[in-house]
Amino acid sequence: MALGTDWVLAWVRATAAVIAENRAELVRLDREIGDGDHGENLDRGFTAVLGKLDGLAPDATPADVLKLVATTLISTVGGAAGPLYGTAYLKASAAVKDSGELDPAALVAALTAARDGIVSRGKAEPGDKTMVDAWTPAVDAAAAAEQEGAEVGAILDAAASAAERGAAETEPLVARKGRASYLGERAIGHRDPGAQSSALILRAAADTAA
Repeated sequence: MALGTDWVLAWVRATAAVIAENRAELVRLDREIGDGDHGENLDRGFTAVLGKLDGLAPDATPADVLKLVATTLISTVGGAAGPLYGTAYLKASAAVKDSGELDPAALVAALTAARDGIVSRGKAEPGDKTMVDAWTPAVDAAAAAEQEGAEVGAILDAAASAAERGAAETEPLVARKGRASYLGERAIGHRDPGAQSSALILRAAADTAA
């Protein structure tokens, strides 16, 4: 089984819906250790993405959709989230540019490229209390599932579950990157909003592939 452009479009639409649904929660999380605008910014960005999907060519590839998401987020989302997520989608697009459909290997390549783009852009490592703490276990779980012969749906479910655990595990961490790092130990007990939004995005990917 492989996933095509229809799935990427469904994932983008599901992401927009889940971000809108959790906008207030993401704002609350960010208000506790950041600027308080994470949910608002992402909601604005994915709403803008939705407005551009109908302009895609009928023969658009998965890479085309991912690139559209990337450029729209970069141009409309403020704060750190725009460049970080924009880079993630852009790198994922480049990783699958020759793929009309995403088989397990291509899917893992896209997720890995997205994570690596975030790491490169944000200079964060696992344990820094950032979205990397959701993306790294997600990629590791996806790669392990692919090695075991899992289909795309199971790979995405493994990635989403790992991201959800990773987001929860940011709560006891001291932030070492971003605005939250200014709080020192006062950031302990609070979940990183970027890790949480990453988990939501990856769960939307799994749900639409089920």
